Amino acid sequence: MSFTVAIVGRPNVGKSTLFNRLIGEKKAIIDNVSGVTRDRIYGESYWGGKAFNVIDTGGFVPRSEDLFEKHIREQVLIAMEEASLLLFVVDTTTGITDLDDEFARLLRKYQKNVFLVVNKVDNLERRYDANEFYSLGIDNIFFIASMTGSGTGELLDALVERIPENNGEENPEPEIPKVCIIGQPNVGKSSLVNVLLGEDRNIVTDIAGTTRDSIHTRFQKFGKDILLIDTAGIRRKSKVQENLEFYSVIRAVKALDESDIAIIVLDATKGITHQDLSIYKMAIRKHRGIIVAVNKWDLYEKQTNTARDFEATLKSKLAPFNDVPILFISALEKQRIFRIIETIEQVYANMTRKIPTSQLNDVMLKVIEQYHPPSTDGRLVSIKYVTQLPTHTPTFAFFSNHPKYIREAYRNYLENKLRENFDFHGVPINIFFREK
Repeated sequence: MSFTVAIVGRPNVGKSTLFNRLIGEKKAIIDNVSGVTRDRIYGESYWGGKAFNVIDTGGFVPRSEDLFEKHIREQVLIAMEEASLLLFVVDTTTGITDLDDEFARLLRKYQKNVFLVVNKVDNLERRYDANEFYSLGIDNIFFIASMTGSGTGELLDALVERIPENNGEENPEPEIPKVCIIGQPNVGKSSLVNVLLGEDRNIVTDIAGTTRDSIHTRFQKFGKDILLIDTAGIRRKSKVQENLEFYSVIRAVKALDESDIAIIVLDATKGITHQDLSIYKMAIRKHRGIIVAVNKWDLYEKQTNTARDFEATLKSKLAPFNDVPILFISALEKQRIFRIIETIEQVYANMTRKIPTSQLNDVMLKVIEQYHPPSTDGRLVSIKYVTQLPTHTPTFAFFSNHPKYIREAYRNYLENKLRENFDFHGVPINIFFREK
């Protein structure tokens, strides 16, 4: 899934409301004060059997010298460069403004698919008023009310028609582990790739964001065959760290779509940051294998049990899913570097493990017998059968007489027991309850 949609437009036209509607949850903050969306927000949407990434952007104000509006403007331009399709949102209640007109002229410079989305069209009078937006000269125009969802179905139908059937697979790679190296700018991602390869394949400097594009490199040594994807941030004209991190996250989103496993690189001297946790959670949502590499461990001041205590603190922040390998490395000193290759193989084996149905039932039905699902509303809930589904990542279906009454706590119990009895270290597990 590499198709990315960016929602753009001037402030206060309802971009975040549309974003929440597309991803099906209230993730973006909504307020009638312009400039609320400052940190870019990412989500995933599914429609018509197809999936795509969605980026919510702040309100675009050209030539403003306001610090926040300037940063937002730069980030909107980054999102427009990276997106596969742009949703240009306008507001029918205000009509065409000078900012709308100027933004439309800007969009003509981009060789992108653009949909003009006229928002707040929630009655016939507004539908009539919205016709003036045809004068912006954008062919694909949709009239919606993102607050109620009116018209968004037609918008999504047209959007998914633009997504290629082989989305994210234009150049399919061989069936080997595909591993992306992601993390904050300047934590040593390119240095790590260079050490693994034994050559200066990627440019390394002290300037954050030196890597210009995602770089795919084949690792073929010691009988191992792995595709490495270096996904550092892009070097921008702007020196603003906020924009650099924004670009880095967009690249991380796309790299995760291409990969089986994500190596999240942390700077030992800084620990795990909010941005690192956001990328970590994104990798979980995308059901990727995960390895955490704590780089620059040679610079960290050590005492007795330092690594143990650091790992315990780290896992507390990664909870609830923290069954992941944590490696303490130094790309500069080449400390424990090739443990990474061994761990990649282990995690990939865990991702692709298929458990025979008979073995799975022998183990899990005993686990269920020891602790039955709690009864709900007087209904006795029972689980009679479990099977692993033929998916890319470990997915299990438990067949029950009342699947909708099985609570999250019991789901967690079953996941913990699956991990205790079968090796899924470093891999998110999907569990579904089906009626039988």
